[in-house]
Amino acid sequence: MEVGPRDGLQNEPGQVSVEARVELIDRLGAAGLSVIEAGSFVSPKWVPQMAASDEVYKAIRKREGVSYPVLVPNMRGLESAQRAGAEEIAIFAAASETFTRKNINATIDESLTRYTDVVRAALDKGLKIRGYVSCALGCPYEGEIAPDSVAAVAGKLYGMGCYEISLGDTIGVGTPLKTGAMIRAVSRQVPIERMAAHFHDTYGQGLANVLAVLQEGISIVDSSVSGLGGCPYAKGATGNLATEDLLYMLDGMGIETGVDLDKLLDAGRYICDHLGRRPVSRVGLARST
Repeated sequence: MEVGPRDGLQNEPGQVSVEARVELIDRLGAAGLSVIEAGSFVSPKWVPQMAASDEVYKAIRKREGVSYPVLVPNMRGLESAQRAGAEEIAIFAAASETFTRKNINATIDESLTRYTDVVRAALDKGLKIRGYVSCALGCPYEGEIAPDSVAAVAGKLYGMGCYEISLGDTIGVGTPLKTGAMIRAVSRQVPIERMAAHFHDTYGQGLANVLAVLQEGISIVDSSVSGLGGCPYAKGATGNLATEDLLYMLDGMGIETGVDLDKLLDAGRYICDHLGRRPVSRVGLARST
């Protein structure tokens, strides 16, 4: 899943215009990406880069066969997403108690309880729901996170009705063997075909970790165009795994994705030019020389 328009932009130092976000999403759709996270219905007080996500959602060109999920933190966010016409939402929890408290001022159990009504209401409206588990391989406050802790949170989100659980290495500290162990623990609670992986590339382990989850049977990987991103609540967390780099590796492995690398690179150059920054993607840098 392409998370650039949401997770990729939410940690930028300034606001990103509605027009630029719409253009980015439309370019990503034209490149052949089939799932593009379009925004986040959170308070602009806390994440100003995601302000006016309703305007963005209404303005993007909806392509047949492409999903445009949006992140919602609570009932108010769900209601706003519904008014904008969203058909799929995402909710987020964490496997770290300290991270959860600092992020949303609640315990893990309290955070999951808060989502009960959100999930029920979304399902009643026929919306699809994706669940995120942050800090799946490490926490900026607690250090290593036990795989069984990740599995417990993932299992509860799946039991609520999330059709897919994305396991996130929020601060990019995971390595392949630890990643594999975490996936195997979670697979005792969530079917492998209902799991996805989400890696930040802080220590350059993103692609290695992708290979590890592919070998475990996971086929859905989150990534961000030009490696944009970070976590506003995790100090030192660098960008997501770059979509261009992921695509290059998958193409080299003979795995068909349906994504046009040249158009993807164009989308990456567009948003980097708009932000006034260089691409983080290794492929983007190699193709720009």
